[in-house]
Amino acid sequence: MGSPLRAFVRITAYLALTAVLLPVQVFALRFSKPLSVRLPVFYHRTCTRLLGFQVRVHGKMHTEPPVLFACNHTSYSDIAILGSLLPASFVAKAEVQSWPLFGTLAKLQRTVFVDRRATKATKQRDEMIRRLEAGDNLILFPEGTSSDGNAVLPFKSALFSVAQVEPHGRPLMVQPVSLAYTRLDGMPVGRALRPYFAWYGDMTLAPHFWEVAGLGHTTVDIVFHSPVTIAAFESRKALADSCQAVVARGVSAANAGRLDALLPVSTS
Repeated sequence: MGSPLRAFVRITAYLALTAVLLPVQVFALRFSKPLSVRLPVFYHRTCTRLLGFQVRVHGKMHTEPPVLFACNHTSYSDIAILGSLLPASFVAKAEVQSWPLFGTLAKLQRTVFVDRRATKATKQRDEMIRRLEAGDNLILFPEGTSSDGNAVLPFKSALFSVAQVEPHGRPLMVQPVSLAYTRLDGMPVGRALRPYFAWYGDMTLAPHFWEVAGLGHTTVDIVFHSPVTIAAFESRKALADSCQAVVARGVSAANAGRLDALLPVSTS
């Protein structure tokens, strides 16, 4: 379906950009926190364009840090797409640390790695709280895994426990975010084709990345929903369920091509 030549050119450009900016980020982490936050946004924005993604933004991102962004998860490319918009670090499963290249990039963006073992839960929660209290934005994929892009899986409530913190005496804002791959070369992506963009199950990373890099121009819709605080809910599970329902509605509307009538749109 994709072009091998296009895939080769895009991946070569991606690797070249990474090789140039990786040592700069290492320097920034040691000597300039503002640069270490801004540089990943520039890097991801450039990568999304190199790889043929056109990002359409609906709604308004909450800009006063810290914010806990809760988004559905379809593929590794979600990282670059969200990272191109949000000055934030990700919360990712611990296995990502060992991935070739992507593990290194995750560490350089100060990713919070989550181990599913219960014995690690308190330590990981404390690390997330420390980061939020320091004013860092965090991006959470509460499904705990990736899906085929046609629906949003249930959100796991455990990591929403950090929503109870009040950095600088203010309630933590939690902003639900919907992400959907909706068009290929201007044509709507139907239900049957949508999983082609997704990386889930037992798919192998390298062949999938090659296939995606060989595709034409892909439109991705991002919806920033109204932020909430845990005070409006009876429990963290109620907060998680509400965020899941909001995100699912956004994904459904994006997949059906109904977002433009509901929300303003900007393109990046």
